[in-house]
Amino acid sequence: MQASEAVARAAAERVLPPSKRPRLASVRVSPGNYLAVFCTLTFAATLLLRSELDVAAFWVLVFAWLVIPVLAFTDRVVFDGQFISRRGFVPLLMRLMGGRALELSIDEIERIETMAVRTLRRGGRVRYRYRSEISGKGISFIFASSGKSYRNMVATLFPLVSDDKLDARSCELRDYLIDPKSLNPKIKLLQLASTEVLEGATSDLQPGAKRGVRHLRAEEHGEVDLERAKLLRRAANELRAAGRLRQAAEAFRRALLMTPQDGWLIYEFARFLRSQASAMADARLLARARAALRLAARRGADDAVLLSRIGESFFEYGDLSQATQTFRRAMGVNPRAFRAEMGLADVALRNGKLAHVIHHYNGATRIATDEALARFARREADYYALLNDDDDYLATELRRYGWLQQAQRARRISARLTFASLLLVLVGVSLDDSIATLGWSFASVSIATWILIALAGKLLAQRRRAGNN
Repeated sequence: MQASEAVARAAAERVLPPSKRPRLASVRVSPGNYLAVFCTLTFAATLLLRSELDVAAFWVLVFAWLVIPVLAFTDRVVFDGQFISRRGFVPLLMRLMGGRALELSIDEIERIETMAVRTLRRGGRVRYRYRSEISGKGISFIFASSGKSYRNMVATLFPLVSDDKLDARSCELRDYLIDPKSLNPKIKLLQLASTEVLEGATSDLQPGAKRGVRHLRAEEHGEVDLERAKLLRRAANELRAAGRLRQAAEAFRRALLMTPQDGWLIYEFARFLRSQASAMADARLLARARAALRLAARRGADDAVLLSRIGESFFEYGDLSQATQTFRRAMGVNPRAFRAEMGLADVALRNGKLAHVIHHYNGATRIATDEALARFARREADYYALLNDDDDYLATELRRYGWLQQAQRARRISARLTFASLLLVLVGVSLDDSIATLGWSFASVSIATWILIALAGKLLAQRRRAGNN
């Protein structure tokens, strides 16, 4: 009887409605759509004021300046330990209209991908803004870094998801994203110099260091040195995630002097060089990053996971031959390396070999570690098989891709024309009312065009189903 009561309580906890489940992590969704609506409504209110429709302009401004921020603030992605869901007034309306709750269990997650955008560079520090997308079963959740709430979501959710579903940057954030303030005690403990002192550290990472590395290889490090190398490696990655690149470079340099044979450390150093090359627009650092990846592949020749990640980095850099070679080496070490199989499919797609794409996605379906990954790989295999077998469907999809690219270009042009028109309005206000009127007209047409193109782009981004040609 006691066991039956325990089972009943556990079942009751699982069927709790979303509003009553505990919140382990919560983060606001990306505010891009709300910001676009806010700006559009503000512009519309200005036009209404020019037309002397003061009451309508007042209510539009109230909705834009009061209601939209509240909607954006309350629209959140919530994780309760079992399900990730989107909650708020707008998701409730979407659920009522679509008849489907915006909710995924952990097992239903197919992919987690994270992008990093450099927003500010000052001295040896770079401010990164991360944007993560979680997708599965046709549902996606997008949220951007916003301080503690984002770090809490990453620390709570990402460790529960299989590595096969996480891209490289998501894995790095899972392991190394911490509060930047907590880095200062570690820097003092490891005796790393300040950013100002390390002004020229980047140029000292490669030249002249090979002789010292060979000398250190012959030495036997004690346990204290190996533990210090681990601490330096972790600090280097945490500093990189926080955007403190010069101190990260010094930490990587010291860790490599102690453990120069560590393939994972060399791989992480290569990714750091890639970040530094992007921040400083230095092609030489990019070449060094590729060389470090090749060295990491030699050091980790028997590690399929490491080889898969290295192949993904080569693919990201556009080196398809090295990516193919590394993925195949990973498959040779472990024939069930899921990410290596998916990487080979991506390379084949970039080369335009649909038959190879289908073959690799079918292989990924067979070796997938759970149902969500198998479902994703099977869906991709079916899609490209349909492209390969149905010429009419292939032509339709090619037209859709072409229209989507044109829509993206038109959207950028319309946004630039909008800013130019607003500048013309500002000039006309101080010079001539006719110029301002012309500017308002151009701005109205540009914004309306931008809205229509944005809506069309969302429709074009969805794949067509067979028979809907």
